[in-house]
Amino acid sequence: MAVTVKASLGKEKYYTQVIAGENTLITDEPVDKGGQNKGFNPFEILATSLASCTAATLRMYIDRKEWDVEKIDVEVELENFPLTKLAVFKRNISFEGTNLDEEKMKRLRTIADACPIHKILTNEIEIQTKFS
Repeated sequence: MAVTVKASLGKEKYYTQVIAGENTLITDEPVDKGGQNKGFNPFEILATSLASCTAATLRMYIDRKEWDVEKIDVEVELENFPLTKLAVFKRNISFEGTNLDEEKMKRLRTIADACPIHKILTNEIEIQTKFS
């Protein structure tokens, strides 16, 4: 499955419009980095991808199993260590309105790791760049 997004940045420092199909979002940099903090910064977008994909993947599985789970909360903290070329994603998942037993929780951990973004981030990544 291929996905295409287009980011456009004019002269307003770091205020970037990102378009994917019919959807648009704004990214920006924090004020201390010269931006205006009008949108998510790129690191937040990356963490958002993992958090939202995890939540959706869990919801699909929970609904298929017909388990009664009112709400899924996924919090992702991303720490980047450029000098060591290490990025650490800390993912905390909780469920509201339910009392899941240990067996179900174990299964949900496996399902969370099966989220497509998790798989991408834990696989080898290749970036091909072309200027036109």
